Amino acid sequence: MTKFSDLELDPRVLQAVVESGYETPTPIQAQAIPPALRGQDVLGIAQTGTGKTAGFTLPMITLLGQGRARARMPRSLVLAPTRELAAQVAESFDKYAKYTKLTKALLIGGVSFGDQDKLIDRGVDVLIATPGRLLDHFERGKLLLTGVQIMVVDEADRMLDMGFIPDIERIFQMTPKTRQTLFFSATMAPEIERITNAFLNNPAKVEVARQATTNTSIEQKLFAFTPTRKDRSFTEKRAVLRSLISGEGESLTNAIVFCNRKMDVDVVAKSLKSHGFHAAPIHGDLDQSVRTKTLDEFREGSLRLLIASDVAARGLDIPAVSHVFNFDVPSHPEDYVHRIGRTGRAGRLGKAFTISVPSDEKYLGAIENLVKQPIPRGEIPAGAIEGASENSDRARSSRSASSSTSSRGNGRGPRGRDAAPRTESMPHDALPVIEQFETQEPVALVPARAQPERAERAPAERGERRDDRRRDANRGASERSDQPASSRAEPRSEQRQDQRSEQPRSEQPRSEQRNYRSSYPGQYDRIVGMGDHVPDFILRSFRLRDVTPDDDEGETTTAA
Repeated sequence: MTKFSDLELDPRVLQAVVESGYETPTPIQAQAIPPALRGQDVLGIAQTGTGKTAGFTLPMITLLGQGRARARMPRSLVLAPTRELAAQVAESFDKYAKYTKLTKALLIGGVSFGDQDKLIDRGVDVLIATPGRLLDHFERGKLLLTGVQIMVVDEADRMLDMGFIPDIERIFQMTPKTRQTLFFSATMAPEIERITNAFLNNPAKVEVARQATTNTSIEQKLFAFTPTRKDRSFTEKRAVLRSLISGEGESLTNAIVFCNRKMDVDVVAKSLKSHGFHAAPIHGDLDQSVRTKTLDEFREGSLRLLIASDVAARGLDIPAVSHVFNFDVPSHPEDYVHRIGRTGRAGRLGKAFTISVPSDEKYLGAIENLVKQPIPRGEIPAGAIEGASENSDRARSSRSASSSTSSRGNGRGPRGRDAAPRTESMPHDALPVIEQFETQEPVALVPARAQPERAERAPAERGERRDDRRRDANRGASERSDQPASSRAEPRSEQRQDQRSEQPRSEQPRSEQRNYRSSYPGQYDRIVGMGDHVPDFILRSFRLRDVTPDDDEGETTTAA
């Protein structure tokens, strides 16, 4: 049997491996480390949980033992699809390189650029990054990849699923062609094969298990049911999940529940919390600090149920996961292999349960075709669906009752105006402004003259205007008292109407219409031409004389 001491690793690396409690390498490690130490490209194909991280970390530390990095020019590069997987690679590097002087930098999202720039400026031997953040630093001129000697691509099939293949190709072109490439993937899609043919030079192909096979130490079961109604499918699936978790009892130490959508992750986590389960969500929309804290709690055992999207399906090394629940059947069959691979790791036994409805039949067929074996069927615990239906009907009736009570309280329900007003149950001063108009109490209106901008005027100015208005009113009253009773009896508006009706509106020129708002003198005098005044020089007559130079007298012409 091969041991780590037989793999020609650096003695300092061997000491760290022994202290970590490992003596015998896994099949992928035993076959990938020797060609990697010889400087050969490696194409590793193995299912998740087989130790691929140590398969490229140990030889990389040994090869980088001599030499020194320059500023902004890392000596090796490790690409990972997710932040969690990149952080896990960084932890593995710290564990195995603790007796060396190699430095590292972790470039992931959710962390400030400034702290990462400081590490790059000092020079690092190992650069671990996600493709997006790596390209951000490169485009900002903070990073050069011309000194990369070893390049590692981890979880390449996940890169394909997340749309990182164009970024990977661009990064390959920015590195030297003389580099050594270590390429690891759980499945071998045609696009992955095209990249390996283009950028790997005569690689040593290491395949320790048939592609897309599941671990034999995992007990798989499929729980299929037909919802009582289509709109109750999501509710009844949550009830089935709760019954499966409760049915496992003490054997379920911790579990990961996978959902296809981020929105469903939050809903399922909230539902489990409301029923007394210790659960927390994790997906790509959460802040990085929250994701890290949740994973740490799950690793430590303080969190029992981790509700996750596929961000936790790839590469996360959580060795003590006892159960995996597929709340949704994955749409990509490869994801099924990665999801259930979170349990049954390092020789342990695990269980993987999948919940399905009739609409998932096509996805189940694709999964069974990929793994080349049918998934054993299980029986749903009795009463799980019936209880969910009763709870749903009870909740629906309570919501309808509350809505009908609310509508009757508003006077718009079946009782109409006979309904008791909503204002009887609370004091008037506690009501909103809109509800005050439903009561019988009068609401005082604020007069226009009491507006704030007018209230800011000086008191003396307001007093003077008030006195002027009072004198005008007294003068008008005295004038009306001198008029005959008949004229006083006629309203002023009718007098104006009689004056306007003397001349038809259509025959009255616009220039002769009176503007009662104007008060300058002579405004109603019509002006024609230049008026009554004509300058004298226009009315005078004058004579034109034709005078020759030799004669003082000439012909005279009179003109007016």
